Formats: sequence, structure tokens, C-alpha cells
Amino acid sequence: MLQIGIWTWVGTIGLVVALLAVDLVLAAVRPHRVGFGEATAWSVFYVLVAVGFGVWFTLAHGGDFGTEYFAGYLVEKSLSVDNLFVFVIIMTTFAVPEEHQHKVLTFGIVLALIMRAIFIALGATLLALFSFMFLLFGLLLIYTAVQLFRHRNEDPDVEDNVVVRTARRVLPVTTDYVGGKLVTRVDGRRMVTPLLIVLVAIGGIDLLFALDSIPAVFGITDEPYIVFAANAFALLGLRALYFLVKGLLDRLVYLSAGLALILGFIGVKLILHWAHVDIDSRVPEIPTPLSLGVIVVVLVVVTVASLIKTRRDPSVHAHAGSLRATRPRHDPERKQ
Repeated sequence: MLQIGIWTWVGTIGLVVALLAVDLVLAAVRPHRVGFGEATAWSVFYVLVAVGFGVWFTLAHGGDFGTEYFAGYLVEKSLSVDNLFVFVIIMTTFAVPEEHQHKVLTFGIVLALIMRAIFIALGATLLALFSFMFLLFGLLLIYTAVQLFRHRNEDPDVEDNVVVRTARRVLPVTTDYVGGKLVTRVDGRRMVTPLLIVLVAIGGIDLLFALDSIPAVFGITDEPYIVFAANAFALLGLRALYFLVKGLLDRLVYLSAGLALILGFIGVKLILHWAHVDIDSRVPEIPTPLSLGVIVVVLVVVTVASLIKTRRDPSVHAHAGSLRATRPRHDPERKQ
């Protein structure tokens, strides 16, 4: 069992908060269009931070826990890339100016971290109290995988989201972004800007992704510290990764199918673990090194196959995938 002292928790959370603070300061003090060079530098930095943490963690706590961290990080990173699809859709749907996208993404990542921290605590408590939660989590992931695969060639309808519709119905919204403010006054009347609606939309999406990503990483490890670290370091690089790859996302045409396979595989892993513990110890379990290998192979095959497909047929483009059928969305700005 992993033994993590209070000061290790404090140090890890402090590092995450410090990195978030840098993003918040940059977004609030110097709003600007993030170029390719800057996005590349930040993306490499966050990957190096995550890998450096993993190396330290492996040396401090052993190869088994280190393997769990890297497998969990890969799962969360791959789900985060799919999250980027939805961020692109939200930014396009609400025509967010480029100089404000940095701020929106940073606040979106903060919301995601808060929600996932809550779900991690809740999930760890439920798993500790009720072993059948492994079965429920596994069934949830398999259901998600099936739905995502069925609707892999669709995009979620952001404006049809119940939270967004409610916000627009109850709040007075200005027609423009008013310099990136969330709230302003127009003719003496207090109104919100579309930027607040965008944050509401991203918050709702973050909630949905947390519902999938937390059971997925608990399928790799049942250690709350590893779950938190894998989520935190995967999300910290999301802001820079958005600006780096948003022009390349359309080429990952098989990503949703690959994620469906990964989620389904982890769902089976969770169910086998539940059966091994609660039904019969002779039921085989899937070891973490094998899980890591499967995840790496699926991601590599999906990426290579996607690049080959789009090179042969430049007219095809990727979709974020959806958990339910959505209306076709006409997007004149998206490449055809």
C-alpha cells in the first residue's frame, strides 16, 4: 500500500497551485494571441514536469506505483486531448476572440481540477466502503465506450446543453465581449458578457469529462494520490496544448474510436478486479504493465492511422465524439 505523508501532499498540491497561478497571471495581466513557439515551449515544459514528477515518484515509491502513475497520466492525457475537441467547438460556437481564449482555458482548467478533486475524494471513499463500486465504475466505462464509439463521428451540441440554455434564459447577456469582462453595465443595467456563458459551457463539459476520467484512472490504480497527480499534471498542460494542436485536431480522425477502446478495456479491467475480490480469487486480473502497454499501442495506432487517413483523403476531419445523437452542426470555419 502506498504511504504518502502529509508534506508530500502539501508539496504536490503547492506545485500544482503555483503552476496554475502562473497561468492565471499570464491570462489576466497579459491577454494575447498565443503563437506556435510559445505554445510549443509551454507544452514541452508541462510534459517535462509530469515526466520529472513520475521519475521522482518511481524512485521514491517503486516501479509498480511508478507504472501506475504513467499509465494513469497517459489515460488522462488522451482524454484531455478529446476534451480539446470540445473546447475548440465551444470557442468556435461562441466566436471567442483569440486574445481571450487563454483566459477561458485557464479558468476552465481550474474548474476541471476542482471538480476532479471532488470526484477523486468521493470515488476513493466509495471504493473504500463498497467494493461493488468497482463493478459500477466498470459498467459506467463500458457504457460510455459503447456510446462514444456509436457516435464517434458526431460533435456534442454545445448550445443545446441544458446548463447553457438555462444561463441564457435567466441572465441578460450582452452582444459582445466588452474587453474580456464577465459582468458589465449597459445603460445602468448589470449584464453578463458571452464570456461568462462560455465559462458555464466549459464548466458543464468539465463535469461530464470528470464523470468519465475519474473511474477510468481508478481502473489503473486505487491510490488517491496517484489519481490526483495523474489528473493534475495531465490538465496543467491542457491550456498550452490547445494552442499548439488546435490546427491539427481535425487530423485525429480515429481518436474517438481509440478512446472508446481504452475506456472499454479499463471497464473490463475494473469488472475483473471486482470479480477477483468479491466473487472468486481465481478470476484473473489485468496487470498494470499490460494496461500501460495496451494504452500506448492503441494511442500509437490511432495516431498513425489517423495521419495516414487524412493524408490520403484531406477532405475528412475528426470529431470529438458524443454520448448521444446530436443534430448535424454546420460550421463554415471548420475545414471541409
